[in-house]
Amino acid sequence: MREFSRCVLNRRCTLLVLVCLLVLMFFYVLNSDGSRVRTASLTRDRELTNVPVTSARNSTVPSARNSTVPRVDTQTNQLLQYCPETPPKLEGPLYVEFSEPVKLDSLLKDGLLSLGGRFTPSECVSQQKVALIIPFRDRELHLKFWLFYMHPILQRQQIDYGIYIIEQDGDETFNRAKLLNVGYVEALKEYDYNCFIFSDVDLIPTDDRNLYKCYEQPRHLSVAMDKFGFKLPYNQYFGGVSALSKEQYLKINGFPNNYWGWGGEDDDVFNRLSLRGMSISRPDHNIGRCKMIRHARDKMNQPNPHRFSQISHTQNTMDTDGISSLRYSVVGWEKTRLYTKIIVDIGKPLSL
Repeated sequence: MREFSRCVLNRRCTLLVLVCLLVLMFFYVLNSDGSRVRTASLTRDRELTNVPVTSARNSTVPSARNSTVPRVDTQTNQLLQYCPETPPKLEGPLYVEFSEPVKLDSLLKDGLLSLGGRFTPSECVSQQKVALIIPFRDRELHLKFWLFYMHPILQRQQIDYGIYIIEQDGDETFNRAKLLNVGYVEALKEYDYNCFIFSDVDLIPTDDRNLYKCYEQPRHLSVAMDKFGFKLPYNQYFGGVSALSKEQYLKINGFPNNYWGWGGEDDDVFNRLSLRGMSISRPDHNIGRCKMIRHARDKMNQPNPHRFSQISHTQNTMDTDGISSLRYSVVGWEKTRLYTKIIVDIGKPLSL
């Protein structure tokens, strides 16, 4: 009897051990499959979010890509990558000449341009969204040259851009800096630009390696002008063509509004940048060359007699005179395939 009981007990123990082993094997297999599923899921997530990009020191503004995301090419159904830091189709030194009139017929037929002077590269996603802003009055011939040369350059640079001509209405004294502030505000009404190029209409770069984009520090693009013998007139010079990211622009409260007439506003901006702890970056001297279209002094753009006094008080005026105090009214606008023109009333100086 005792031997029978021991036998039954041994069988029960053996059965219990087998059941436990089966349960352990079941959970092992389940956990192993679950781990593989989780690993596969994480791998797919990384593949979707880790889009390959190129980078270079002191190049793209850190926040520039926040508002530009890769998109799918509708023709190939493939995910487009970011455009490279160095565009592959640049030509280097260019022949720029103003002795003969230019025709814009080919540009007007350019299917890559959309209404308002807008362009987006089709082969990649531009790392920045750039608004080019030109203060303007009575310079139609110069504008033709600018458009003729600049559109092909900007397209080779693979920039997502729009061109804004800000024309001062009336015959009051010209105010370049205030028009630039207007351009900033009006451009942002149409698109979420994160980089702004402020350019005179009579300056053309002679090397397309001089990239019209924003950098970690404010960028002075017209480094070597033929007007100055292809030399920088002085180290603090920030005139002609400059680039500011949205963050840099807002940090200095934009441009001053109270510089009526020629001169002074660029030095004021340099002071603003210095007071906010920023420095000027520039392209190599040979790459940063540009040519100016020769012209006589514009009417109602005489030298500003108060400019030196104003420059000396930048620290006291920059927080109250700028984008925060901008006042203007839009008189009219025009959109063509080559540009958006906005005609504005910016008032007049209290005294000169």
